[in-house]
Amino acid sequence: QRPLTQKIGVASSLNTATRIRSAITMSSSLNNDDVGDLPSSEMLDSLLEVATQASKLAGEIILGNAGGADVLKSKANSRDLLTLIDPLCEKTIRDTVLATFPNHDFLGEEDVPPGKEASAAAIDAKLANNPSGYLWIVDPIDGTSNFVHGMPLCMPSVAVAYKGEVVVGVIHDPHRQETFSAVKGRGATMNGETIKVGEQATIGDAIVAMGSPPAEESMKMSLAALPVLMPKVRTIRMIGSAALMLAWGANGRVTA
Repeated sequence: QRPLTQKIGVASSLNTATRIRSAITMSSSLNNDDVGDLPSSEMLDSLLEVATQASKLAGEIILGNAGGADVLKSKANSRDLLTLIDPLCEKTIRDTVLATFPNHDFLGEEDVPPGKEASAAAIDAKLANNPSGYLWIVDPIDGTSNFVHGMPLCMPSVAVAYKGEVVVGVIHDPHRQETFSAVKGRGATMNGETIKVGEQATIGDAIVAMGSPPAEESMKMSLAALPVLMPKVRTIRMIGSAALMLAWGANGRVTA
């Protein structure tokens, strides 16, 4: 019989956060010459500090339940799961953010019904009614099927958008104590050290990461790409965490 803190299920990667992460990809392509309408440098520093702190606190909760977990319920389908720990991680992140930025808006997993249409509508609604201009988008546990089975490939993902554009992103991997972060106009880092994408010059040398999306339509598209791509690249890896794949793409562990 597991203690209450161990009796947890798992949630799938939040479609909303995945959409935002795709916009920033945690890579050094956040070009210094393409800064647009940004907050001040001091504000960006504060956003990054709070996002990092919140991610690490949520990471501690994930580590505390890293031995495997029970599924609480499913969302869109049997592959789209929910846990008791997701809301705890989300609340920890939310409370940490609002303690410093009480007027900022927040979009987390509990705010969004299943489905890509609901995710898009949730973002649009938040952006349309956001007096502060700041919106925090959070996936409390990315790689949730990994989490439920005790695989150390799951982590919180936090992004901050300003006037509809992502300006700060943090992916903290608590299992390896690696914190990937990106700031618009400054590039990307891991544990404070500048990172860069892989230098493979030909597709034959590329290591490609792919997902296993819970939605049937997305799954069919992913599987259709396999026989086309696999013969041309060095290998394909299905890691089970969109956040981790993007972070590893940013520092060259995978090519794409």
